[in-house]
Amino acid sequence: MPEANQKPLPFGYQFLAGAIAGVSEILVMYPLDVVKTRAQLNTGSSSGIVHTITTMIKTEGPGSLYRGILPPIMVEAPKRATKFAANEQYTSLYKKLFGFEKVTQSLSVLTGISAGLTEAVIIVPFELVKVRMQDKANLGKYNGTTDTIRKILASEGILALFNGLEATMWRHAVWNGAYFGLIFKVKDMLPKSKDPNQQRLTNFAAGTIGGIVATACNTPFDVVKTRVQSYNGVGPRKYNWTLPGIMTVAKEEGIASLYRGFLPKVLRLGPGGGILLVVFETVSGFIRKNILKE
Repeated sequence: MPEANQKPLPFGYQFLAGAIAGVSEILVMYPLDVVKTRAQLNTGSSSGIVHTITTMIKTEGPGSLYRGILPPIMVEAPKRATKFAANEQYTSLYKKLFGFEKVTQSLSVLTGISAGLTEAVIIVPFELVKVRMQDKANLGKYNGTTDTIRKILASEGILALFNGLEATMWRHAVWNGAYFGLIFKVKDMLPKSKDPNQQRLTNFAAGTIGGIVATACNTPFDVVKTRVQSYNGVGPRKYNWTLPGIMTVAKEEGIASLYRGFLPKVLRLGPGGGILLVVFETVSGFIRKNILKE
């Protein structure tokens, strides 16, 4: 997010900065995403993060902590570029459309929701493949990303790759709206500084707080999305639409089950949100100074 007196970067540079930020975040935080998915698919008693990780390493090998990482890596460039670039594009559009003279928190929430919806449409097939590969029930069924896609297409058809689109749109709209809204608020509250190190700390604090609150808001939608995308066409479909799915989980497993996997998720996307913003702003600053010569 550029400062108030800065013009947005050209789209190509936004894409590059978002890609670098996204890949950096996922390489550091991905094992927690695997643990989160396992917890969300588990309808029985929950296991702790450390227990899950150590059990996976012992029974499945260290590589299991990065199982299914190729689809997210493949999508991180367009996904994170879409997150930040679309947010900037919607900011310009809505300022003209609704007559905003400057960026406000309400505008930041609105642009974040819009960017999240756009992001969801792009990533849903990759999310589905990732969930199938991370699911413990599918151990031995899929031999890599290409094999997973081939088997899904063969047994379920091409439209299966878009299972969970509606839930993914809920998940990303809620997360991005809260994330960008909180970034604006926290950065506005913290003292301004021209010191690059202080600015990075501010960005990390804003991104981390935004990530934590956004995760608290969207986890129920994420739980249902994971359940929807884990369905492989065998037997009756229990979860389909998001809001009825949330009601089903709450009724059958208790409201707390809507926050299955919350701890590994928030541990990832809290600091992960900080990493995203710091890397994005650092790369953007480098581009402005050394390439665009601003």
